Amino acid sequence: MSKFYAKTSDEITELEKANLEQVRSYASECMVLLENDGTLPLSEEKKELAVFGNGVRHTVKGGTGSGEVNSRGAVTIEQGLKDAGITITTKDWLDRYDEVLKEAERAYREQLERIAKERNMPVFQASFECQMENPKIPEITEEDLEKTDGDTAVYVLARNSGEGTDRHYEKGDYLLSDEEAAAIHLLGQKFSHVIVLLNTGGIIDATAIKCTPGISALLLVGQSGDVGGSVVADVLYGRKVPSGKLTDTWAVSYKDYPSSAEFSHNNGNVDDEYYREGIFVGYRYFDTFGIKPQYCFGFGRSYTNFSIQTVSVKADEKQVILDVEVTNTGSVYSGKEVVQVYYSAPEGILEKPYQELAAFAKTRLLSPGEKQRMEIRFATTDMASYDTEEASYKLEEGEYLLRVGNSSRNTSVAAVLFLPQTTVVQKLRNAFSDEEQFEELSKKDAVSIHSVNERDQKWDAVKIMLSPRAFETRSVLYQTERVELTNQQPQKKLTLEDVRKGKATVQQLTAQLTVEELATLCVGRFAKEKEGKATIIGTASVSAPGAAADTNDFLFKTRKIPNLILADGPAGLRLQPHFITNGRGQLLDGGQGFGKEMVPFPEKLPKGAKHYYQYCTAIPIATNLAQSWNMPLIEKMGEIVGREMSEYHIDLWLAPGMNIHRNPLCGRNFEYYSEDPLLSGRCAAAGTNGVQSTGNHGTTLKHFAGNNQEDNRMFCNSHISERALREIYLKGFEIAIRESQPYALMTSYNLLNGTHSANNYELLEMCARNEWGFYGVVMTDWCTTMEPSAWLVDKIQYPQASSAGCIAAGNDLIMPGCQKDVDDIVQAVQEGDEITIADLQYCVVHILQSILRCTA
Repeated sequence: MSKFYAKTSDEITELEKANLEQVRSYASECMVLLENDGTLPLSEEKKELAVFGNGVRHTVKGGTGSGEVNSRGAVTIEQGLKDAGITITTKDWLDRYDEVLKEAERAYREQLERIAKERNMPVFQASFECQMENPKIPEITEEDLEKTDGDTAVYVLARNSGEGTDRHYEKGDYLLSDEEAAAIHLLGQKFSHVIVLLNTGGIIDATAIKCTPGISALLLVGQSGDVGGSVVADVLYGRKVPSGKLTDTWAVSYKDYPSSAEFSHNNGNVDDEYYREGIFVGYRYFDTFGIKPQYCFGFGRSYTNFSIQTVSVKADEKQVILDVEVTNTGSVYSGKEVVQVYYSAPEGILEKPYQELAAFAKTRLLSPGEKQRMEIRFATTDMASYDTEEASYKLEEGEYLLRVGNSSRNTSVAAVLFLPQTTVVQKLRNAFSDEEQFEELSKKDAVSIHSVNERDQKWDAVKIMLSPRAFETRSVLYQTERVELTNQQPQKKLTLEDVRKGKATVQQLTAQLTVEELATLCVGRFAKEKEGKATIIGTASVSAPGAAADTNDFLFKTRKIPNLILADGPAGLRLQPHFITNGRGQLLDGGQGFGKEMVPFPEKLPKGAKHYYQYCTAIPIATNLAQSWNMPLIEKMGEIVGREMSEYHIDLWLAPGMNIHRNPLCGRNFEYYSEDPLLSGRCAAAGTNGVQSTGNHGTTLKHFAGNNQEDNRMFCNSHISERALREIYLKGFEIAIRESQPYALMTSYNLLNGTHSANNYELLEMCARNEWGFYGVVMTDWCTTMEPSAWLVDKIQYPQASSAGCIAAGNDLIMPGCQKDVDDIVQAVQEGDEITIADLQYCVVHILQSILRCTA
């Protein structure tokens, strides 16, 4: 009989209430005001609104897939406005859209069932490969318009995306559908004030909206979790002031993104993805090549205005310190501002982006006329670039300009640092060679952006001379061969309790285990009767139904080694909200869900059946959180998750996700933070620190690394240069590990320069452990080593990851795993060509250390 930690009452708990209240108090900081002619905020006297769009009643709280949270319920924008006392005059139109959506969902269900039958797969698995398209919205009629006496209309444009499938550059997805464009255009003609709300998890074609005559305001509300509708009402009526800033560059045209032509399915090749833009990702590209964006990185308006003055700049070879004063220059509304510091490195042997984010800080809530002094600092060596030829980070000689402002396109030069000689600040080893060579984008002949006042700004700026000799050159001690552990206490059968009490070490316990035992510990808990098949996400945990998996507890009776419970994220905990056991405490089938697919409970329940409930809070998606640019806020969101982990005894949260927003069409961008690695790393560290401050449980950074495409995600080969990896795609992981030391790291499905991430020794050992100091456990993503036929993939260019290769690379846990993984590992140790028992022991030590950390 399993032990369950869920509640036996479905009444809302005090913890739920507190968490929802806290999310509502903070989520307005995650919304970005893109346009406003003074229409917002609305007057409290304006009690009647005409509200249209597919996101009014069907507001998207977060994306689909394993990142979807099964919460008690979410407040829609319609409900949020009604709760605020607003009369919505467009009920008939919304009813008509309900009928359209109902029919679309019926057709989609039939499509999934047909695909599932043809390919002999579960219906939910078919949903990974076939996302539901947004149905056409009903026409707005004159009768609809005549039902309102007001002068203000709101249009809510919603988009959803999710795991397993990338978005498309087509109408109804990245582009507005013809019906949406016509509706917004009509509203612009008929109403004095038109507010467009973007209920999206990623970038869409905002140009079409901005260019529509009559649009008064454009607000990116994103996907704000369970209380999103309430927060929207708070912001529209000025009860809360939006203070979010974009974490991505919004282009005038999708084709302006340097990866647009070849991304994912765009060029018909989903097997090989060539990161030809190199380090020129996001604003680094737009600024360097002089491409005008629709909205630049870091941009966001407020209901008030601010001035930013750099009071002083100090710098030496250790750090740069800026003293900045921010003033709310408005006369009516309070607000918050984000101070952003960028640096422009000198051109040398290495090409550089025009500018890169160095540091940032957000003010407290400032009343009209109120000032705040802020000290912003960063390490001087953060401005170094990676030289692949010399395998080192170096500061090249020349001028380093420090720019201060409130977005990437609104800064002033505050200081000029002079370095008279190139200096190496860290020596490393190259780790990511690619046999397949490809040409990277070069900035040769590019015309970057340029401020007309830059010459005067440099003249007035603080000048500081740096000494090359004063810089320390750091080096790394790379691990050598793994040494086999020998049994030092053969007369005593050690347990993990002995280790906990200080009577033995983890290494001594590990040395007593057989190859079979070691191999089984390195594989998640799986059902013996399902040999050769991996348990599927959402059905694998024993004590917390709906959690992603448990680690293996087969040695609990003999060695007192318990399992860990792993639950998905990153917008909250993903658990099964309702489950039932029989009179013997055994879990009954039913209640498992994925998206809108739900396994029904038995029609007749057995005698003594018991109901359990696990309702968790859906917090804003990662992109929304990052748009706050508020690290204490993100830490608070982490604390919400951490408290619920304590409530339901979850040990590892499979979050945060922190892959770079390389291209707007990545289907999983909503789970990630930004196009910028510094902002991504800082956000992940803040969330991790929040979670890990609430108990003996931790986060799992994912997906490590180069996982920027969902189409063919299991077998796609990401070709990325060493420099681009180290400066862009790995940098956020490095920052998060150094600043928060997460409990775990999850490898990605894809290959990286020809080697699966889960089998990549250089990635896991050289970088994560040796260079960055990571000491947690490394796990695979789910079913990484499973045969392609199990995914019903007919033709692949690259094979699946190897179980033994995981152990060789230092990928400690294979999740959720199956008997074949154990057998393959044991066979590989016996053959001795690919791995040794020392490799296996090395991984088990990490697993046992993590169990001790979680069960202290």
